[in-house]
Amino acid sequence: MPGPGDQTSAAEGRNHGDLRASHADRERVIGTLKAAYVEGRLTEDELDARVGQVYASRTYAELAEVTAEVTADIPAELAGARSARDPWRATKIAWRIEYAIVLPGIVAVLLLPSGPRTSVATVVISTTVVYLIFWILGVSLMISSRPPKRSGGQLPPRSAPGAGG
Repeated sequence: MPGPGDQTSAAEGRNHGDLRASHADRERVIGTLKAAYVEGRLTEDELDARVGQVYASRTYAELAEVTAEVTADIPAELAGARSARDPWRATKIAWRIEYAIVLPGIVAVLLLPSGPRTSVATVVISTTVVYLIFWILGVSLMISSRPPKRSGGQLPPRSAPGAGG
């Protein structure tokens, strides 16, 4: 069984087995081993031993050796499936930082009363109020936009093939 990334390399006519594996690749292989344990393909002792081998592995080829026997009868499209990662994740984080720090500061400066009688207390209070409003709105938006949790980490039941529905 090819290791992480080896399927695309085989299609391109190259072998990436000698490339160093990342921490994310190791975690993905450990997830595969845990799934095999849950399915009864591995005992607990075998799982522990293989997890130790995964952490000792440095290349894709070494990772592939750890899972070769366990995943031999799993179809290639299932074994090579990767979890989807949001390509806009970094941009979203940057916007959250801007929303939480920069934008409230600009609004606070714009809302400050001007003139010779503006005290430090007025500046501090208005800035604090603006920041609190922005943070409350931001937290409520993040909470309301969270995806719902699945109970027990299980997928929803699927209907049987050929069943009307």
